[in-house]
Amino acid sequence: MTRNIGSIDRIIRIVVGLAILSLYFVGPQSRWALLGLVPLLTAFIGWCPPYSMLGINTCKKKS
Repeated sequence: MTRNIGSIDRIIRIVVGLAILSLYFVGPQSRWALLGLVPLLTAFIGWCPPYSMLGINTCKKKS
């Protein structure tokens, strides 16, 4: 797994993931809000499977 998520992309994923996940605790409390874990997980790992399949790379450094 090579990194394919850049720093700005990571920050956006963390913010969006936390916003969606917060709905589980303070919003309508639906289990669908747990989907917020997906962008958080991909942000912390630095690798996104759909990006890999589509050949997208927002990371400036090759690792």
